[in-house]
Amino acid sequence: MMPRKIIENALNENRTKLLEHEAFEIAKYYGIPTPNAVLVKTPEEAYDLADKIGYPLVLKIVSPDITHKSDVGGVKLGLKNKEEVSEAVKEMLKTVQSRAPNARIAGIIMYKMAPPGLEVIVGGVRDDVFGAVVMFGLGGIFVEVLRDVSFRISPVSLDDALEMINEIKSATILNGFRGQPPADKHAIADIIVKTSKLLMENQEIESIDLNPVIAYSQGALAVDVRIVLKRGNK
Repeated sequence: MMPRKIIENALNENRTKLLEHEAFEIAKYYGIPTPNAVLVKTPEEAYDLADKIGYPLVLKIVSPDITHKSDVGGVKLGLKNKEEVSEAVKEMLKTVQSRAPNARIAGIIMYKMAPPGLEVIVGGVRDDVFGAVVMFGLGGIFVEVLRDVSFRISPVSLDDALEMINEIKSATILNGFRGQPPADKHAIADIIVKTSKLLMENQEIESIDLNPVIAYSQGALAVDVRIVLKRGNK
């Protein structure tokens, strides 16, 4: 589905936060690498699709009314076969319904777990003065505690994005550490450029958060995408 249609649907339903599968779809439209995610509604659907997606598999409940999925039993990780997946979907729907009885359930998103790598964050906000602004930083303590991030006003070129990556204080970690190979800076920079474009072309988006983006020696993957729309934009 086109980004315009996804955004319009959400605004028509008075939603300012896109659901996970909607956010993935918009990211994918702009060429941002994301897991091959599908939305299922029944254990039978999950059973039929599990082999095609591959293992180990992640399940997450999709609901406009649930913010902290883990608190209501809405996350399952490391599922290894279609029987486990089917049973986990059945159990998740039951648990979530009992813990959040009034929540609207759109379904369950399922995708293959990404291999471990270096976690970084790419984000963007719409500033009243500067317009679309993009952000880059390393994940975990680097962004939460140290606030080690860099910013650029859109549009952002590939050279701009590479500068953003290299100017954070902890940039040396991207060059390889403790036996880890160097991260693919060009793949990360490409995601930054595409995030800038996504923000510029969709004025209704207030913020986007790709957290984490897992960077490898070759390539990078945005395993969680959150998109928030501006209020009163319908």
